[in-house]
Amino acid sequence: MKVSKVLMLAALAAAFGAAQPALAQDTCKNRGDLDTMYCDENNDLVADTPTDSAKLKTPSTIVFTYTPVEDPAVYAEIFSPFTKHLAQCMDRKVVFYQVQSNAAEIEAMRSNRLHVGGFSTGPTNFAVNLAGAVPFAVKGNADGFQGYNLILIVKKDSPYKKPADLKGKKVAHTSPSSNSGNMAPIALFPKEGLVPGKDYQFLYSGKHDQSVMGVNSGDYDAAAVASDVFHRMAERGQVKEDDFRVIYRSEKFPTSSFAYAYDLEPAFRDKMLKCFYDYRFPKEMQEAFDGADRFYPVTYQKDWAIVRDVAKAGGESFTRSAYDKANQKK
Repeated sequence: MKVSKVLMLAALAAAFGAAQPALAQDTCKNRGDLDTMYCDENNDLVADTPTDSAKLKTPSTIVFTYTPVEDPAVYAEIFSPFTKHLAQCMDRKVVFYQVQSNAAEIEAMRSNRLHVGGFSTGPTNFAVNLAGAVPFAVKGNADGFQGYNLILIVKKDSPYKKPADLKGKKVAHTSPSSNSGNMAPIALFPKEGLVPGKDYQFLYSGKHDQSVMGVNSGDYDAAAVASDVFHRMAERGQVKEDDFRVIYRSEKFPTSSFAYAYDLEPAFRDKMLKCFYDYRFPKEMQEAFDGADRFYPVTYQKDWAIVRDVAKAGGESFTRSAYDKANQKK
């Protein structure tokens, strides 16, 4: 039941133990929730660019990835037109790095093996604090960035009509760091008469698509998932939307962020950001991403406030100490 959580904690613990710098002469005036590897003296909640030019990076090969909310191979193909554009725009080789978990993606950026990538909504917070990720965009269009809702799905022919009906049933969450797949349900379901961890035990599926398929096959009575993932699966024919019923829908959250590593050399970084912002999705990417046609500018401080607020309401935090505490309870 807790295998995915254990694996995530183990992966992050390995990353943390691998590269902790000596801080005997730490001159950082403000760090906030950031790990000790980073500093936030301008108080924008993300890691500052290093002032020591020797610590700045201009990679000859840009490593890019996208959140493993579904099969990573699917997104390697979907993003192929963009990675070709980025390679031409930056005059660099671009590699799509397939990651199998949120923890693996966070660890890859923390250990300097990932330069830019898409992080799921909840894991974005951990990527910022633990890996020096700096969110800069969300998929969107001229009117704004895309969002999604936490939805609670059941089979259409099931007897469950509202969240409170699921007491004592098998309800799937995705992974501990997921916003819609774990933290938002913990914060929001109690108001609906359903308390995760009390009225039902956490059953971590690992991914949103696995939660959906689990409800479809009868392995779970219900699942808390991101609405955009659910709709994409239906559009691709993996499931039939009419076979399910949505018995809860939250307010809108920002969808996956795109974030770069904090230590990219500023001129290199700014050129790369322009390559992102100027790009317009071809038809196949628009179809895959619910009509989004561009990378819409965002900031972590402003646009992730709702996610941080939900986590706080649910008693969650995005610090290393939160992982250490959870790791001690394994």
